[in-house]
Amino acid sequence: MKVYQTNEIRNIALIGGAKSGKTTLAEAMAFEGGVVSRRGTIDDKNTISDYREIELDRKNSVVASMLYAEKDGKKINIIDCPGMADYAGEMVSALSVVEAAVMVVNAQAGAEAGTDLAWRYAKKGDVPMMFVINQLDGEKANFEDALKELKESYSESIVVCQYPVSVGAGFDAVVDLVLNKMLKFPKGGGKFEVVDIPAEEKDRADNYRSLLVEASAAGADDLMEKYFETEDLTIDEMRRGIKLSMASRGMFPVLCAVGKEAQGVARLLEFVNNNVVSPEEGKGRNTTDGKHIAVKATDPFSAFIFKTSYEQHLGEMSYLKIITGEVTEGMDVINSVNGSKERISQMFAVAGKNRAKVEKAVAGDIIATIKLKDVKTNQTLTSPKNTDIVFEKTSFPEPIFTTAIKAVNSSDDEKLGTLLNAMHASDPTLLVGYSRELKQLILQGMGEFHINTVKWYLNNLHKLEIELFAPKIPYRETITKSVEDMYRHKKQSGGAGQFGEVHMLIEPYFEGMSNQTKYPVRDTATHDLPWGGKLVFNWCIVGGAIDKRFDPAIMKGIMEKMEEGPLTGSYARDIVVNVFDGKMHDVDSNEMAFKLAGRNAFRQGFKNAGPKILEPIYDVEVMVPADRMGDVMTDLQGRRAVVMGMDSEGSFQIIKAKVPLAEMNRYSTSLSSITSGRGSYSMKFAEYTQVPTDVQTALLKAYEAEQKDDE
Repeated sequence: MKVYQTNEIRNIALIGGAKSGKTTLAEAMAFEGGVVSRRGTIDDKNTISDYREIELDRKNSVVASMLYAEKDGKKINIIDCPGMADYAGEMVSALSVVEAAVMVVNAQAGAEAGTDLAWRYAKKGDVPMMFVINQLDGEKANFEDALKELKESYSESIVVCQYPVSVGAGFDAVVDLVLNKMLKFPKGGGKFEVVDIPAEEKDRADNYRSLLVEASAAGADDLMEKYFETEDLTIDEMRRGIKLSMASRGMFPVLCAVGKEAQGVARLLEFVNNNVVSPEEGKGRNTTDGKHIAVKATDPFSAFIFKTSYEQHLGEMSYLKIITGEVTEGMDVINSVNGSKERISQMFAVAGKNRAKVEKAVAGDIIATIKLKDVKTNQTLTSPKNTDIVFEKTSFPEPIFTTAIKAVNSSDDEKLGTLLNAMHASDPTLLVGYSRELKQLILQGMGEFHINTVKWYLNNLHKLEIELFAPKIPYRETITKSVEDMYRHKKQSGGAGQFGEVHMLIEPYFEGMSNQTKYPVRDTATHDLPWGGKLVFNWCIVGGAIDKRFDPAIMKGIMEKMEEGPLTGSYARDIVVNVFDGKMHDVDSNEMAFKLAGRNAFRQGFKNAGPKILEPIYDVEVMVPADRMGDVMTDLQGRRAVVMGMDSEGSFQIIKAKVPLAEMNRYSTSLSSITSGRGSYSMKFAEYTQVPTDVQTALLKAYEAEQKDDE
């Protein structure tokens, strides 16, 4: 393969809804770009982009696929991103390394859930973007309605560069406002015919073109001056204006296509070449120490690993964007994050399931390599000369769906953990960890479908049977009033016995409270608990009722019960313990006796001190279409939510609420059902508050039943 220079490279991501036709369009782009000689289809399960077993089984994209096309001496790197919200991490990683996004819109459906999501992530990443209205041959296709909805939902800066002469089964031509010509497309792709705009289309074309010329002129001062003088621009001037306006997100051009017939695709590739900035004209990348690194081929080598995947017969594959310099096969590099020395043994230009070996690649290009020893997503490779460069990590969305997971056969527990950690390496939005508190293996993802994808991999590829179930809630236990209690531990078993008696006063702890108690404090220790809250331990023994040497043993017994609270086995917090009296035996008293006495005195006193269960409350922000606001509010109220406020963003409403974690199980699924997939939400821990009395009663009964089952 030719070694493309930085100014000959374009990097784009195909984003949009799950049924917008991105994969079919990507296939057509690879075909028109000479990478494949025959176009595959999703129905025939032979596209180069969706080639993984799970994608063939489900007929939708699960993983972002790298492709490329070669057009007019340039290489266009294309990342085909899944459209479902559950795989948003794939899109986020792609958007972090491209100079433009191509939003694919179904002409029959208009803006969809995936369109909303993709728009928000592209906006957040400040990524230039263009629209392709696809499937214009559909019987329900409506270009004008789709365009109107896009403008109303996203931006008035969405500007038509092409419009269809007709839609539906007879679609075969568009008016191209940059070329100021009509383009006629043969079915199946190939060279399009350029003809004059028909007289009956002249007025419509002039109206659209005047808007495009004005938007293009806004890209540069000299173009605006020319526009004021002549009210027109040449083709080259328009291209320069579109490129500059796109790069600043001042314009979002609209083109037309029918991906399944490759109609409009060759012109789309031309448009990308002419109007999307090259990597050296793009934004480059920032480093962790605040420096900005421009994409430049003459500087020492550096590259950013934006994605890793496991490929059959090849093993782990690392995808990297070269930021500076060049890389050659056999080159030694450094992982500047962890210092590991690596060798680039093989490099590939990836076109889905097809891979072409390359011997050299330069700044701006996106390639893949294999057999790196210790390199993960979000890490940096450099030449030994510039190991001080560490690029900023891509910020992935936080998981919103949590489940507990275990192997059906306990002998597979270790294998399950290994596989889940490997999946996390490929997909950073998938988090896994063992909760010591809940005594469960916890799996977090972007939605129920995301988690079910993990289950599919484990069942079908690794032949591992697993169970998924609702995770326990990390409740906390505390007290609301002061109480005194005591416990005598006495045991005789022949020979030396055990004896320890402890009297204690337990009180609620609150910030700013005085250390003055009913009993004089001889010694005090405040413990910041790992799970939040405090335990204050006061030694109030006067005289020798209990030796001070038994202080640690009593404390240990109390802490054991703090770690497994008396009510539900949850962590206890915010308690003051005052040990004020007791008894000991010259022979039979020992540390074990006082540990048990302290533990049981605390347990008894806790239950009599107005015990309360605290539950975790989360700040939840829900973004919903305005017409579904009422239904979402009703659902939240049923989840014991307290609405704190509202806001708006475009055609969406934002609900801000505090919601108990116990009520958020499977909320992503419910929200998707209520809003037809267009709603989204985020959640962040806020505080612990007391559960209502009826909820506490139910929790106590459930815990008692669980304890009986374990006996």
